Amino acid sequence: MHGATHLLATDLDGTLVGDKNSLKMLLNFYDSQTYQVSLIYITGRHYQSALSLITEENLPVPQVLITDVGTGIYIGDSLKQDLEWTRQLEQSWKPEKIDSVADRISGLVSQELPITNRCSYFASDSAVVEAFRSELEKESIPHKLIYSGGRDVDILPSESGKGQALQYILDKYQLDQAKLLVAGDSGNDVEMLTMGFPSVIVGNAQPELLEQPEHPSIYRAKKKYAGGIHEAWRHFHTD
Repeated sequence: MHGATHLLATDLDGTLVGDKNSLKMLLNFYDSQTYQVSLIYITGRHYQSALSLITEENLPVPQVLITDVGTGIYIGDSLKQDLEWTRQLEQSWKPEKIDSVADRISGLVSQELPITNRCSYFASDSAVVEAFRSELEKESIPHKLIYSGGRDVDILPSESGKGQALQYILDKYQLDQAKLLVAGDSGNDVEMLTMGFPSVIVGNAQPELLEQPEHPSIYRAKKKYAGGIHEAWRHFHTD
């Protein structure tokens, strides 16, 4: 990643993935440029699920794979786990305490995941989410709560999230001069879309994302999925 000049940092489901034709057109467009676009995938999926999607959709293997809403980072050709990031997050992470609080909240159902670096639940409505948030704060448990899709609740280490994971990579590889586009479609993408980088909300975005305030760095694409990324790339990066 050192020396990368152009970067696409994108969510997968509902953003890069969702329409095969527009994905093919985007990738062909990148292949035809005189520069190389380095890929950073930033997804809510866990590691094995993300790898399965990459295989199923025949996606290019990224230079960086950020999983579990920004709590896992994998880098290089072999997508080896970034242990520095993992150790950093583990310092204040208390998943057992979070699950204990969740057990007390009516209308909150645990998502069964094969990982422990985030705690994820389904919520019946926003009132349940606010009750959960209140109890976590009352217990003084360090955390970051992300509510998306009208039902998904992710509790993350307080120093993590899609935006903070992306910033970590940009700092680690000194990519502050690279031309970057950030792309997303749902509430768990808000953090990385509102960091001030050139960003796109794709045309099929969920309502919670469409409610975000207007900002010069956020482009609202008319086209859906990868077509929206292609549209925004032409808007921000004309070289």
